[in-house]
Amino acid sequence: MTAIPDEPQAWKSYSSDSYVSITYEDELIGFCKPDFASRIVEAMNDDERLRRALRIACTDLASLSGGSSMAADDLVAFYLAKTTQPKTGTAAIAALLRQRQDELDVSNKEFMRFCESYRLSKAELQAIYAGEEIDSAMLMPLSRILGRSIEDLLQMLDGTMEA
Repeated sequence: MTAIPDEPQAWKSYSSDSYVSITYEDELIGFCKPDFASRIVEAMNDDERLRRALRIACTDLASLSGGSSMAADDLVAFYLAKTTQPKTGTAAIAALLRQRQDELDVSNKEFMRFCESYRLSKAELQAIYAGEEIDSAMLMPLSRILGRSIEDLLQMLDGTMEA
Protein backbone atom coordinates (compact mmCIF):
# COMPACT_ATOMS: atom_id res chain seq x y z
CA MET A 1 0.00 0.00 0.00
CA THR A 2 1.41 3.41 -1.01
CA ALA A 3 1.27 6.30 1.37
CA ILE A 4 -0.80 9.34 0.38
CA PRO A 5 1.42 12.40 0.43
CA ASP A 6 0.46 15.08 2.90
CA GLU A 7 -1.70 17.74 1.30
CA PRO A 8 -0.80 21.33 2.04
CA GLN A 9 -2.74 22.75 4.93
CA ALA A 10 -5.22 25.51 4.14
CA TRP A 11 -4.88 27.17 7.57
CA LYS A 12 -1.50 28.22 8.88
CA SER A 13 -0.18 30.37 11.68
CA TYR A 14 2.94 32.46 11.73
CA SER A 15 3.85 33.28 15.31
CA SER A 16 6.77 35.44 14.21
CA ASP A 17 4.45 37.95 12.48
CA SER A 18 3.21 40.80 14.62
CA TYR A 19 0.69 43.44 13.66
CA VAL A 20 -0.09 46.85 15.04
CA SER A 21 -3.38 48.69 15.05
CA ILE A 22 -4.16 51.82 13.08
CA THR A 23 -6.74 54.21 14.49
CA TYR A 24 -8.40 57.38 13.28
CA GLU A 25 -9.80 59.68 15.94
CA ASP A 26 -9.69 56.81 18.46
CA GLU A 27 -11.63 54.46 16.16
CA LEU A 28 -9.92 51.23 15.10
CA ILE A 29 -9.38 51.13 11.34
CA GLY A 30 -7.36 47.92 10.99
CA PHE A 31 -4.15 46.04 11.59
CA CYS A 32 -0.99 45.64 9.54
CA LYS A 33 2.73 45.07 9.87
CA PRO A 34 4.61 47.80 11.75
CA ASP A 35 6.64 49.08 8.79
CA PHE A 36 3.51 49.48 6.64
CA ALA A 37 1.55 50.96 9.53
CA SER A 38 4.07 53.73 10.08
CA ARG A 39 4.12 54.63 6.36
CA ILE A 40 0.32 54.60 6.14
CA VAL A 41 -0.10 56.75 9.24
CA GLU A 42 2.57 59.20 8.06
CA ALA A 43 0.94 59.53 4.62
CA MET A 44 -2.53 60.03 6.08
CA ASN A 45 -1.32 62.64 8.57
CA ASP A 46 0.55 64.45 5.77
CA ASP A 47 -2.62 64.42 3.67
CA GLU A 48 -4.63 65.92 6.51
CA ARG A 49 -1.95 68.56 7.17
CA LEU A 50 -1.82 69.52 3.47
CA ARG A 51 -5.62 69.81 3.30
CA ARG A 52 -5.55 72.15 6.31
CA ALA A 53 -2.83 74.21 4.63
CA LEU A 54 -4.89 74.38 1.42
CA ARG A 55 -7.93 75.50 3.42
CA ILE A 56 -5.90 78.23 5.17
CA ALA A 57 -4.37 79.43 1.89
CA CYS A 58 -7.78 79.55 0.17
CA THR A 59 -9.29 81.41 3.14
CA ASP A 60 -6.45 83.95 3.00
CA LEU A 61 -6.84 84.30 -0.76
CA ALA A 62 -10.61 84.75 -0.47
CA SER A 63 -10.26 87.35 2.29
CA LEU A 64 -7.65 89.29 0.29
CA SER A 65 -10.05 89.47 -2.64
CA GLY A 66 -12.98 90.46 -0.40
CA GLY A 67 -14.64 87.04 -0.55
CA SER A 68 -16.34 85.09 2.21
CA SER A 69 -15.56 81.77 3.84
CA MET A 70 -17.97 80.25 1.31
CA ALA A 71 -15.67 81.52 -1.45
CA ALA A 72 -12.79 79.78 0.35
CA ASP A 73 -14.76 76.50 0.32
CA ASP A 74 -15.32 76.94 -3.42
CA LEU A 75 -11.59 77.53 -3.95
CA VAL A 76 -10.68 74.43 -1.95
CA ALA A 77 -13.12 72.35 -4.01
CA PHE A 78 -11.79 73.91 -7.24
CA TYR A 79 -8.14 73.11 -6.45
CA LEU A 80 -8.89 69.61 -5.21
CA ALA A 81 -10.85 68.92 -8.41
CA LYS A 82 -7.88 70.12 -10.48
CA THR A 83 -5.64 67.51 -8.83
CA THR A 84 -8.07 64.62 -9.30
CA GLN A 85 -7.38 62.41 -12.30
CA PRO A 86 -10.28 62.42 -14.75
CA LYS A 87 -12.19 59.14 -14.93
CA THR A 88 -14.09 59.62 -18.18
CA GLY A 89 -13.84 61.27 -21.57
CA THR A 90 -10.88 62.42 -23.58
CA ALA A 91 -9.23 63.81 -20.45
CA ALA A 92 -9.10 60.30 -18.94
CA ILE A 93 -7.42 58.94 -22.08
CA ALA A 94 -4.92 61.84 -22.01
CA ALA A 95 -4.13 61.04 -18.35
CA LEU A 96 -3.56 57.38 -19.25
CA LEU A 97 -1.21 58.44 -22.04
CA ARG A 98 0.78 60.58 -19.58
CA GLN A 99 0.97 57.62 -17.20
CA ARG A 100 2.16 55.39 -20.03
CA GLN A 101 4.89 57.89 -20.88
CA ASP A 102 5.95 57.94 -17.22
CA GLU A 103 6.02 54.12 -17.15
CA LEU A 104 8.25 54.08 -20.21
CA ASP A 105 10.40 56.85 -18.71
CA VAL A 106 10.82 58.62 -22.05
CA SER A 107 10.87 62.25 -23.17
CA ASN A 108 7.96 63.90 -24.98
CA LYS A 109 9.74 63.53 -28.31
CA GLU A 110 10.48 59.83 -27.69
CA PHE A 111 6.88 59.21 -26.61
CA MET A 112 5.58 60.83 -29.80
CA ARG A 113 7.82 58.51 -31.83
CA PHE A 114 6.56 55.57 -29.76
CA CYS A 115 2.95 56.53 -30.47
CA GLU A 116 3.70 57.06 -34.15
CA SER A 117 5.10 53.51 -34.28
CA TYR A 118 1.59 52.36 -33.28
CA ARG A 119 0.02 54.60 -35.96
CA LEU A 120 -1.08 57.43 -33.66
CA SER A 121 0.26 60.61 -35.26
CA LYS A 122 1.78 63.56 -33.46
CA ALA A 123 -1.22 65.69 -34.48
CA GLU A 124 -3.67 63.09 -33.13
CA LEU A 125 -1.74 62.84 -29.85
CA GLN A 126 -1.72 66.62 -29.47
CA ALA A 127 -5.45 66.74 -30.24
CA ILE A 128 -6.11 64.24 -27.42
CA TYR A 129 -4.03 66.33 -25.01
CA ALA A 130 -5.99 69.41 -26.13
CA GLY A 131 -9.24 67.65 -25.18
CA GLU A 132 -10.58 67.21 -28.68
CA GLU A 133 -12.92 64.34 -29.48
CA ILE A 134 -11.24 61.00 -30.16
CA ASP A 135 -11.94 59.62 -33.61
CA SER A 136 -12.85 55.93 -33.85
CA ALA A 137 -9.80 55.36 -36.07
CA MET A 138 -7.59 56.25 -33.08
CA LEU A 139 -9.04 53.52 -30.85
CA MET A 140 -6.94 50.64 -32.20
CA PRO A 141 -3.58 52.45 -31.78
CA LEU A 142 -4.66 53.75 -28.35
CA SER A 143 -5.65 50.24 -27.34
CA ARG A 144 -2.19 48.92 -28.20
CA ILE A 145 -0.34 51.88 -26.65
CA LEU A 146 -2.30 51.74 -23.38
CA GLY A 147 -2.73 47.97 -23.16
CA ARG A 148 -6.51 48.31 -22.86
CA SER A 149 -9.26 46.81 -24.94
CA ILE A 150 -11.16 48.98 -27.40
CA GLU A 151 -14.33 48.22 -25.41
CA ASP A 152 -12.69 49.57 -22.24
CA LEU A 153 -11.67 52.74 -24.07
CA LEU A 154 -15.17 53.21 -25.49
CA GLN A 155 -16.71 52.76 -22.05
CA MET A 156 -14.23 55.26 -20.62
CA LEU A 157 -15.08 57.76 -23.35
CA ASP A 158 -18.82 57.25 -22.84
CA GLY A 159 -18.49 57.60 -19.09
CA THR A 160 -19.77 54.11 -18.31
CA MET A 161 -16.45 52.89 -16.88
CA GLU A 162 -13.86 54.40 -14.57
CA ALA A 163 -10.20 54.65 -15.58
